Amino acid sequence: MLPKQEKRIRRHKRVRAKVFGTAQVPRLCVFRSNKHIYAQLIDDEKGKTLVAASDLEIKYKKKKITKNEKALEVGKLIAKKAMEKKIKKVVFDRGGYKYHGRVKALAEGAREGGLIF
Repeated sequence: MLPKQEKRIRRHKRVRAKVFGTAQVPRLCVFRSNKHIYAQLIDDEKGKTLVAASDLEIKYKKKKITKNEKALEVGKLIAKKAMEKKIKKVVFDRGGYKYHGRVKALAEGAREGGLIF
């Protein structure tokens, strides 16, 4: 039996075999830990991160905020940063996670912010 982390990495490799980011259409990569969520736009041709965002950058007005709400805000933030760099279209890389919960919230936030994928 494999550990959870190793299973996720295997799933991520399967996703990465199909998803490839370019300078015009970068890869929106998601990583979530137990406490935080991170997103970055990556140009795989050059191996460079174009834009990055996480919930650590956001200042919240109310004390109690759910992880899903944080993920939605991170999605909006990465979309805003991408728009500043004139990036509108991305390919979504869920990072081996299921597309629900925080990963889905981040994707919806990015779509609300104007990203197309």
